[in-house]
Amino acid sequence: MTSPRVAVIGVASSAGTHHAGQDRAPAALRAGGLIERLRAAGVTVEDRGDLVHEVFVADDMGSNARNLAAVVRVARAVADAVGDALAGGALPLILGGDCTISLGVVAGAQRQDPAVGLLYLDGDADLATPETTGSGVLDAMGIAHLLGLADTELARLGAGPPMLTDERLALLGYDESDPETYAAGVLRDRPALVHFADHQVRADPAGCARTALAAVQSHASSLIVHFDVDAVDSRDLPLANFPHYGTGISLRAAGEVLAVLCGAPALAAIVLTEVNPSYDPGGHQLTRYIETVTGAIARGLAPTS
Repeated sequence: MTSPRVAVIGVASSAGTHHAGQDRAPAALRAGGLIERLRAAGVTVEDRGDLVHEVFVADDMGSNARNLAAVVRVARAVADAVGDALAGGALPLILGGDCTISLGVVAGAQRQDPAVGLLYLDGDADLATPETTGSGVLDAMGIAHLLGLADTELARLGAGPPMLTDERLALLGYDESDPETYAAGVLRDRPALVHFADHQVRADPAGCARTALAAVQSHASSLIVHFDVDAVDSRDLPLANFPHYGTGISLRAAGEVLAVLCGAPALAAIVLTEVNPSYDPGGHQLTRYIETVTGAIARGLAPTS
């Protein structure tokens, strides 16, 4: 079995988040050698450039879904690019950008496979809704939209709503103490939704990843892997657009999880989000991130006999 052809797609957008910075991530990741490292590891890579360049703009202070029009515009462009890549037999590797781009990835993948699943490694559960939010930041509402708990145009990008059923989603690495994005009652009422909080992933990174993968792939015929760098404790890797200190997992543990998830036989897409290069002018932390991510992807995609 040969490894898939990877199509790198940049989404230079910070539209759905708290402030500008993530829009610079695709360029910084390329400049840091992400593509060259993948190729050196034996991965066939085609760089398709950046789809959009959308920088955060402060919306109305009272908005409960800030910059919605821009976020939807970006997500639709992502859906088109992902759908085209998959139709051409490539594996999309999406360089974001804020987490709302993953809604576009799901929508694009559903054009090829309505039963796609999502493995979501993220420092937040992203269960805020326009009715519960304190910030209005759509970046914190991605999972709520995918599950049909939030109702904006984002919830209607793909199949559904809901775009995902509980069985086709797994959450890993989220912070249970975050009042904006975590909703214990939502997870309690959805026993089919597999989820592991950050402390559980810290204790057994590969074990949590294997359990989540097995659960989702039993209900989904293809899989998307989402990695938000804020799943990593900012004391270890201060790159996340919205820092998380004292929560999350180590960068090494994140690499272990990614290697398992990216080894899924039915892998359809990989999404990398929330890197803010502004926090690392010297580039040392970005290099550590790139080494970990490319190593994990290459291990996961390594051909099997």
